Amino acid sequence: MKKTDQQWRECLSPEAYRVTRQAGTEPPFSGEYTDLEAPGVYHCVCCDLPLFDAQSKFHSGCGWPSYFDELEEANISQRLDTSHGMRRTELVCRQCDAHLGHLFTDGPPPTGLRYCINSVALVFKPSPKDP
Repeated sequence: MKKTDQQWRECLSPEAYRVTRQAGTEPPFSGEYTDLEAPGVYHCVCCDLPLFDAQSKFHSGCGWPSYFDELEEANISQRLDTSHGMRRTELVCRQCDAHLGHLFTDGPPPTGLRYCINSVALVFKPSPKDP
């Protein structure tokens, strides 16, 4: 998915642009999905690719939505991030290259992973209600 910088600016909020296109980070405990507990799927705000099932979400206390696993078909890429004097694993959407957050190895079972994701990089789509 290729868009110009101007096209991204036009289709994203200023904060979503800063985080997803400039590898920013939203302030901790400020995101709309940090405490959300509802069945559904979290998608990339830039390209709508499904990334995380709500069943893998957990409260890590870090201030950002956290997941212990990604969807099988999520296509999340990992990159080495050496910014801010740290060595971290950056997570980006494989389809549109949006910065999502970082991956840490201090998560719960069964994976032991913590996908620490910016709320503003996501769109939540609730599961359909039962008839």
